[in-house]
Amino acid sequence: MRDFLNKLGLTFAFIVIVSPAVLFFLWMLSLSLKFEIDNASYPPVFIPERINWGNYAAVIESKRFMTYFFNTLIVTGSATLFALIIGVPAGYGIARMRARKSAIVILIARITPGLSYLIPLFLLFQWLGLLGTLWPQIIIHLVVTVPIVIWIMIGYFETTPMELEESAIIDGATRWQVFRHVALPIARSGIAVAFILSVIFSWNNFVFGIVLAGRETRTLPVAVYNMISFDQLSWGPLAAAALIVTLPVLLLTMFAQRQIVAGLTAGAVK
Repeated sequence: MRDFLNKLGLTFAFIVIVSPAVLFFLWMLSLSLKFEIDNASYPPVFIPERINWGNYAAVIESKRFMTYFFNTLIVTGSATLFALIIGVPAGYGIARMRARKSAIVILIARITPGLSYLIPLFLLFQWLGLLGTLWPQIIIHLVVTVPIVIWIMIGYFETTPMELEESAIIDGATRWQVFRHVALPIARSGIAVAFILSVIFSWNNFVFGIVLAGRETRTLPVAVYNMISFDQLSWGPLAAAALIVTLPVLLLTMFAQRQIVAGLTAGAVK
């Protein structure tokens, strides 16, 4: 009886938490498939009689959409790559040295709002003459991605067996060889999780892009925001653009949800 009640309570909690998000997503999908006259109708029409694919075509055929899409790819890809190059060795070093204080500092950097870094870095980039280019966005995205990678890799390296590394050292391997040939292959799944989470957080970042980007260096979240105007608001193209921006991350999250959960809970038992 207790197991049944626990499952019933868990199901109810799941429905309460998830159903609003599902409803909002379906409503946005409905807006993207309707003509403007249907979007403005009262009472609201959820399932349109005629499907309008023109909203998606208008967004994709926009002159700047592909520019913003490639900007997002460059910023997210570069920030994720640099974060892995920096974060994986750093996580390994902190885990092996048992540097708990350093791990706490990384955690504080992870939970600190990005706005805390924005103003000083904005002044720095302005002094360097980099505003309006992609470099400020790539660099400042590292503030988000590097702590994620380090924190995840600390948990993975702490759970890997030390006997394998000790055996490699006895056989004459250097610390770098141990890291490259022993630790990295074992932590391959952790690196995959760190990569996925870095992509998600970097792709969805909005605040850094709206402050540091120029007209030609905006990313997709900023481009969607700029479609909102006080004079005329077209809900169909706006919803279509939002879904196009969300789709890559949504698909990545759906296909890698088990790895994401494993990455967030790695090292939790210890």
